[in-house]
Amino acid sequence: MKDAKTTSKKVIPIAPAPGGFMPMYEAQAKIYPRNTFGFFKNWRWVMIWITQIVFYGVPWLQWGERQAMLLDISTHRFYIFGLVLYPQDLIYLVIILIIAALALFLFTAVAGRLWCGFSCPQSVYTEIFLWMERKIEGDRAARIRLDGSKFGVKKLYIKSLKHLAWISFSIFTGFTFLGYFSPIRELLDSIIQVRLSPWETFWICFYGLATYGNAGFLREQVCKHMCPYARFQSAMFDNDTLIVTYDQERGEPRSGRSRKVDAKQEGLGDCIDCNFCVQVCPVGIDIRNGLQYECISCGLCVDACNSIMDKMSYPRGLIRFTTQNGLAQHWTKHQVIQKILRPRVLIYSALLLLLSLGLVASLAMRPAFKVDVNRDRGVMSRLVSGGKVENVYQLQITNVTEAKEAYRVSVTGIDGLSMASKTEFTVEPANERLVAVSLQIADGAVRSGTHPIMFEVEALGTKERITQKSIFYMSR
Repeated sequence: MKDAKTTSKKVIPIAPAPGGFMPMYEAQAKIYPRNTFGFFKNWRWVMIWITQIVFYGVPWLQWGERQAMLLDISTHRFYIFGLVLYPQDLIYLVIILIIAALALFLFTAVAGRLWCGFSCPQSVYTEIFLWMERKIEGDRAARIRLDGSKFGVKKLYIKSLKHLAWISFSIFTGFTFLGYFSPIRELLDSIIQVRLSPWETFWICFYGLATYGNAGFLREQVCKHMCPYARFQSAMFDNDTLIVTYDQERGEPRSGRSRKVDAKQEGLGDCIDCNFCVQVCPVGIDIRNGLQYECISCGLCVDACNSIMDKMSYPRGLIRFTTQNGLAQHWTKHQVIQKILRPRVLIYSALLLLLSLGLVASLAMRPAFKVDVNRDRGVMSRLVSGGKVENVYQLQITNVTEAKEAYRVSVTGIDGLSMASKTEFTVEPANERLVAVSLQIADGAVRSGTHPIMFEVEALGTKERITQKSIFYMSR
């Protein structure tokens, strides 16, 4: 038998952290993105300007006597320029969401997370907040020094000025967001006169606080941990998807050096290990470690690396947008682009085109009014004066245009059936009206039971007609 001392396992106790507290998660170091300039940085700002001009400008546009874009939840009407949509038009929203999803799949299959890097509100507002931070606190080194300095009057002043700018911008963003759901001019008057309703105040503050928190503090944490797109994006990637890639074959072994050093003679790669690509990354990753789910394909590391390559008189493209196949097989840009039109991309494009054309055609052929017919279920039928049997119906006529319209109602399906109520009704623009319609027939003219009938409603102005099925009940 072996000695118990030699067979026993050595147990190493885990020493508690100082103070008796052991953190369960790794502390996240604050990221101080460095400013850079270049092709992708310029395109990011182009997209920021476009998206923000649209977001902040559209609510102020007028269409006739109303706001051009207004999602009026209180009246259940959505005004989109010349289009008026109702809850019954939910199918259009479904189609738009499907088109948006397909577009996201298409862009991802072609060039990775383009949406994240150039148009996502989180990325856009983070970049705007960073711009304000740079203007007030200075560049990356100045911000690091400021955060590391002792608290004093100067630090309090600078930090207060930055947060005041952030909060002001966030409140304006919340006000604009609410302007899509409540007429923005009336909303502005309510703010000036200090008579905002509690709900309006809540939503302005809520959306403003979300902007302030997400873009000012959470930043890359939203992209890393809260955004689901980062988690399933790999399912839409393949070896011919354009991604931000580090050319390891060309760059390694990396080493710092002066411009006078002959890298090839020394057996060194083109990467000088300056870490600029890491310092400019808004999510703080090192692209030289390979593709990571945190990468938002903003291309800032490409701009930073190209600027260093220019200074070192090396060829650009050590970090670049290319495909895994293109990198492995040393394809030219032309060869990489040729491989983009692969079956997956063509299928996404065809489906996207068909759905878009279908949506446009459906909206173009959309009727100018809607009709719903409901029988009075309280009384199936009743005998009235003159020896006639009467059924009562309620017609809901919805005028989806922005012009007043008159309608004529008629009924067919049973010989001798007549209308004992008004046959013409007027409906106000973008409004609906409930009208009572009484149908009568001589008692005994048809057998007892239910009989199919057809209501026909004609718009007198446009001559457009809509028919709706219903039944006439003849009592025993």
